[in-house]
Amino acid sequence: MKSKIALLLLAMSLFIFPTTRLLAQKVGFIASNVIRNYFLDAKQAEQRIQSIVDEWKRTLDVQQQEIDALEFEIQKNRLVWSDQERIEKERELEELKRNRQAFAKTKFEPGGEYDLTVKNIMLPVEQKIFAAIQEIASKEGYDIIWDQSTQPLVYVNFKYDLTVKVLKKLGVNVDELEKELQEKISKDPRNVPREQTTPRRKTRTRTVTDETREREIERPDSTEDSKMIEETIEQKPEEIQLRKKTK
Repeated sequence: MKSKIALLLLAMSLFIFPTTRLLAQKVGFIASNVIRNYFLDAKQAEQRIQSIVDEWKRTLDVQQQEIDALEFEIQKNRLVWSDQERIEKERELEELKRNRQAFAKTKFEPGGEYDLTVKNIMLPVEQKIFAAIQEIASKEGYDIIWDQSTQPLVYVNFKYDLTVKVLKKLGVNVDELEKELQEKISKDPRNVPREQTTPRRKTRTRTVTDETREREIERPDSTEDSKMIEETIEQKPEEIQLRKKTK
């Protein structure tokens, strides 16, 4: 039921706040049950509440024992007693049952003495916890802080878990909790730094064939040049003179 309420509240917040504004807000979370387990004032307050509840339960047990004893007595002597005696004992039994039921209702019904006792004893503790949360939120610029104990979330990045910081603010030794938190943070893939690789420049490999072709284009065929030179040398002097006269 609590998880359904939490999801409903989350959905409502998405409709109430514009998406861009919600994404721009800095959000953190705490686990109030963990804070109460480690905060000495909270543990002492819970012990006081538990001692009061145990006293009420002992009273209810005594009343039940009286009811059980009277029921046994009525069952045992119902054939011995007169009608008047039996009626009086049955009335007494009903009175005991009504008294026990009224006592239990007064103590444990919603808004009853138990709720008031918890409120009065835990209020100073809750105020201290709230003040620590508020101070951290103000100092580190958080806009929203969820309580994961009462409003479970599908996924949380433990990088934004402020539980340890709140406990430290309350004067609690959190060395072990800090180690556990760092392990959770390091195991989350989103907290692993991505390697920045520089893009490789694409180089065009030139084959030997390509280079050879370029050389052939840049200069004439050496074989043809050699032939032309040989033909010129082999010509006779008179042929050379004849060519001059013709020109």
